Amino acid sequence: MRIEENLKKITKELPDSVKLVAVSKTHPPEVIMKAYDAGHRIFGESKAQEMIPKQESLPEDIQWHLVGHLQSNKVKYIAPFIALIHSVDSLKLLKVINKEGRKNNRKIPCLLQIHIAKESSKFGLSFEACCELLESESFSSMEHVMIHGLMGMATFTDDHQQVRDEFRALKSYFDEIKNRYFSDQSSFSETSMGMSDDYQIGIEEGSTMVRIGSAIFGNR
Repeated sequence: MRIEENLKKITKELPDSVKLVAVSKTHPPEVIMKAYDAGHRIFGESKAQEMIPKQESLPEDIQWHLVGHLQSNKVKYIAPFIALIHSVDSLKLLKVINKEGRKNNRKIPCLLQIHIAKESSKFGLSFEACCELLESESFSSMEHVMIHGLMGMATFTDDHQQVRDEFRALKSYFDEIKNRYFSDQSSFSETSMGMSDDYQIGIEEGSTMVRIGSAIFGNR
């Protein structure tokens, strides 16, 4: 199947309320251009150092999302153009993003990554640590970040019920955090959950953003 056909098939399945992030990591610009020529504009990369040359060589109207773990020393390279950072997993990282946002005179949109999987190898804040971050004086003084919602990665497993339970937990955390800290902010609206293997479950459990790579581009 071709990239254009894959995109059409997936886009047809998605409700209007769900955005598709085409995860283009490890794929060269000419492959990304096939999706671009099919009309897609939101692309996700896992590594800042891979995103930067692509951003420089590809059309300016692409929205770049950072979906992988972000090292604080790489923030400055993506701060001028990044459309959304999905993977903010510490106050330290958020401080750096805020500092680089100030330098670039922009508010950088972010999602807080919550650890919902049974695997310890996955990154993310606990629900309690997320609340602590949002209640901290450091966060209340930040003027160059905008928190748009939460992101989570489910356990890599064939147990669909476990995946569903983890996504359901993330949605309940989103509702609680929205209610506690962002009830008057319509911009806090995104729940980024679901990838190629489990995006249908993510959508059923309230995802507003799915991160799909191999189901669009094939395996590298």
